[in-house]
Amino acid sequence: MNRGLLLRFENLRGACQQLRALSSRKVCGTQWKPVQLSAHPVGSLRLHPQLCPKHRLVSAAVAQCRHLATKEETKKKRKKSPLTRGQVEIRQKMTVEELAQAMGKDIDHIYEVLLYTDINIDSVEPHSILHEDHIKMIVQKSGMKYKSAKLKEEKERKNTDAVKRQVVNHPAVLTPRPPVVTILGHVDHGKTTLLDSLRKTQVASMEAGGITQHIGAFIVHMPSGERITFLDTPGHAAFSAMRARGTNVTDIVILVVAAEDGVMQQTIESIQHAKNAGVPLILAINKCDKPEADPERVKKELLAHDVVCEEFGGDVQAVNISALKGENLMVLAEATVALAEMLELKADATGLVEGTIIESRKDKGKGPLTTAIIQRGTLRKGCVLVAGKTWAKVRFLFDENGKAVDAASPGIPVEIMGWKESPSAGDEILEVESEQRAQEVVAWRTYVEQQEKVKKDLEVIEAKQKEHRSEYEKNQQKLAHLTWRQRKAVLYKANKHLMFSRPKERTEMDENTLSLIVKGDVDGSVEAILNILDSYDCEDECKLDIVYFGMGDISENDINLAEAFNGVIFGFSVKANESIKKLAEKKGIKLKLHNIIYKLIEDLKDELNSRLPPVVVETTIGQASVLDTFSVTVGKNKIPVAGCRVHKGLLDRKMKFKLIRNRDVIWKGCLSSLKHHKDDVQVIKTGMDCGLSLDKNLEFSIGDEIICYEEKEVQQTTSWDPGF
Repeated sequence: MNRGLLLRFENLRGACQQLRALSSRKVCGTQWKPVQLSAHPVGSLRLHPQLCPKHRLVSAAVAQCRHLATKEETKKKRKKSPLTRGQVEIRQKMTVEELAQAMGKDIDHIYEVLLYTDINIDSVEPHSILHEDHIKMIVQKSGMKYKSAKLKEEKERKNTDAVKRQVVNHPAVLTPRPPVVTILGHVDHGKTTLLDSLRKTQVASMEAGGITQHIGAFIVHMPSGERITFLDTPGHAAFSAMRARGTNVTDIVILVVAAEDGVMQQTIESIQHAKNAGVPLILAINKCDKPEADPERVKKELLAHDVVCEEFGGDVQAVNISALKGENLMVLAEATVALAEMLELKADATGLVEGTIIESRKDKGKGPLTTAIIQRGTLRKGCVLVAGKTWAKVRFLFDENGKAVDAASPGIPVEIMGWKESPSAGDEILEVESEQRAQEVVAWRTYVEQQEKVKKDLEVIEAKQKEHRSEYEKNQQKLAHLTWRQRKAVLYKANKHLMFSRPKERTEMDENTLSLIVKGDVDGSVEAILNILDSYDCEDECKLDIVYFGMGDISENDINLAEAFNGVIFGFSVKANESIKKLAEKKGIKLKLHNIIYKLIEDLKDELNSRLPPVVVETTIGQASVLDTFSVTVGKNKIPVAGCRVHKGLLDRKMKFKLIRNRDVIWKGCLSSLKHHKDDVQVIKTGMDCGLSLDKNLEFSIGDEIICYEEKEVQQTTSWDPGF
């Protein structure tokens, strides 16, 4: 300890001894009056002002310790008062895990206490937030006392989100841009073939099953010098969200309809997407080179959907084409350019960049990549972008052919490299000033999403708890006549099987569940598969649990995840290398890889069917009528025998039988004997008479029906209809 501090304590001790001596006599003619220590801190003892200098030294010695003593007292005052034994400090919005830690108990103890409350423990997880009333109830039922912690006022978090710039319509700022044209229509009506003919490429021949699986963005250079940005969207029913995303960034929609098929389901949906986006239409009637083509029928069918062609007094241009043979394609292109000129499409190519993500994917060498349409500003390398809950510092830009470019102006599709994580297709791109600003925006958006999730979770929990509380109150009313000890005993017996089981262990072991890991090549493909799975409505047959979904090829983590959940991996337009396939085979994990969406769904339905228990189906082999009854004596027992005639099929003794009386089945089982005249036989055919007895001592009645049948196990099929 500090030597100076020791000396000060010694001085204080000596001073106190002298003061005690003064208290019994007069000093300098004045009686000493000590002051109560409880009322004044040490060192503030008051002496009469007429004390001599010698005795004032005593007062000074005490005064020297005043500062030290008051500091110690202040520390004691500031020191947090400790919790007494059996006292728990609680606060609002505590989770089950946090409450267990505060109480110094295991989580299982919390679940055990919850059994005697109105809380439904099936809806409570370790991270579930408990209501303040429930927290107090748990603490009290545990034989402890609670103490509320001091509430810290949460400062309202400042909104740091990025927003679009104000629209500037000054002619000096706006410059012409190429139109963005989306090609829509029913599956296999020739959308990609049309784009191939315009670009003079062979995209359609490279696509799985000849069906477009995700959005493609391309620039087509016209002979007249104009540029048109085309978006090719999938026509399959599964890709509705992609088509909607295409129309949201487009200026003109080319609706492709096959001349021999006419208006189909996705044609109608495409028209609706165009109307919702307020985008003008150009009608391209394809496959007009076929003998069965009827363009006029197509135009008339479209009238029912408010698509009126120019020849019927409307404003929709109609062009008869053959994408395969390249007929009338220039006429269609000129119609598109003419409509674009009428729309006077211009954009601001200066300032911060704004755009929309059309598609998102992962590349092994390049990392997360996004295809985007720039709407304002000029995108260059080094720009800092924000989209959804991720950000990027642009490292490289690529055109639709994979060639690196330096910049992308409004209306131009471009592939962006440099994202920290893959954003979602359809997200809005905004340029920000710096990386720090981008991180602020992402942090704010993540915070907002978490707050919304907590709010939704609380609403769901409260709804479940309300439902459970009403049931709990009804049960309590039933036990109202019992004493509290008897009630506790009844509740314990009813819930003891749940006592030491955690929430995820409470589900039945034989519960029929198919766990899925879904991987896709691009974000839109995964989105399409998830949208289909959202329509699954046969939980009573087999539960569907999506454990994980994402982009990229099948990895070792996917295999390990599937093994942990006893799941199946479904991959769409992705690959699995040989080592991954061997690992999956070794661990008994099913890998289902597909390039066509409807084949993947068919395989999923087969997997669901395999999880369903087989159904026993009875097949009738023969029928006989009881014409007479009698009995035979075997030993000391009389056995009833029925005299029957087979009027349909045959009776086979090896099969099962049932006895029907007045249309009610009164017995099922096997025969103990089957005779024709006096001979034991195995089979009785149609028109023959026989005598038979059952394996049960049951009396027959004339007119009873004997049915011979066979039981077969038949595989169930799921009743889920994905819609295509």
